[in-house]
Amino acid sequence: MGATTRRWLTVAVASAVTLTLGAGVGQAAGREPTGPVQPNILTAAAYSLGDPTIAPPGANDWNCKPTAAHPNPVLLSNGTTANAYENWANLSQKLANAGYCVFAGNFGGAPGAFLQTVGPIADTTKALAAFGDKILATTGAAKLDVVGHSQGGMNVRYWIKYLGGASKISRVVGLSPSNHGTDLFGLLSTLEMIPGVPAALGTVCQACNEQAVGSDFLTDLNAGGETVDGIQYTVIQTRYDDVVTPYTSAFLPPKNNVKNILLQNVCVLDFTDHLGITYDPVAEGLVLNALDPAHAKTPPCVPVPPVIS
Repeated sequence: MGATTRRWLTVAVASAVTLTLGAGVGQAAGREPTGPVQPNILTAAAYSLGDPTIAPPGANDWNCKPTAAHPNPVLLSNGTTANAYENWANLSQKLANAGYCVFAGNFGGAPGAFLQTVGPIADTTKALAAFGDKILATTGAAKLDVVGHSQGGMNVRYWIKYLGGASKISRVVGLSPSNHGTDLFGLLSTLEMIPGVPAALGTVCQACNEQAVGSDFLTDLNAGGETVDGIQYTVIQTRYDDVVTPYTSAFLPPKNNVKNILLQNVCVLDFTDHLGITYDPVAEGLVLNALDPAHAKTPPCVPVPPVIS
């Protein structure tokens, strides 16, 4: 089990006393304070320890008005345990530089806490959907594009299925999304069979239980079809994912409105893992292409090591 996997399981346990459900939806108007651009998720996490509510660079300018070239604001949806700055302190600025109105918030954790996105996924997604409604109301846009990492790339599908998101979302871009859950190389599946372990884990990270392969949550979410006509879905996944395992569980069933991309088919030298994918330049280029396919460019292929070996 790699260090990335251990983080996914243990960081929530270590901070159990701080966790309750909450949602910080940001200011209603004006530009929120933002932190600097970061080269990877480790430096971003270290920075956000001192200010967990800081917005990622280029994000949460509530005066931003979408342009004709990019009419849909982009909402960034966090992965399990991650706060917005930690998850997006590079891609958010690239999206803003490309002319998008970009927004990100913290949900599913105690207000102001470092750890977010650990509560029941339904509750986290309700807060995310409310944040999306604020974005639409403030910007005057008709629809959103949502880019999500890990849980954040999967939970938007709950929004679409149960919370009215089908009429509000144009594109969904998932970076290593947990669409069919994970077995953590068999570890999580084993732990789920030990009496008392699921209940104990659920007290500090209900979202972890709900992302286990075969969970009731995922069974319900994926029943009756996993995508909705009229929304464009893009999944960007790395062969070296050490959290969503097997890595193929991220992919959605083939349809005309679904594009599944394996990162190594674009750049064989890219060794990005689960935590690193939101900072990976090839993946970032593929996100920009998914949001604006009419102006898609082939991302430069450069060797990228995993964040944690």
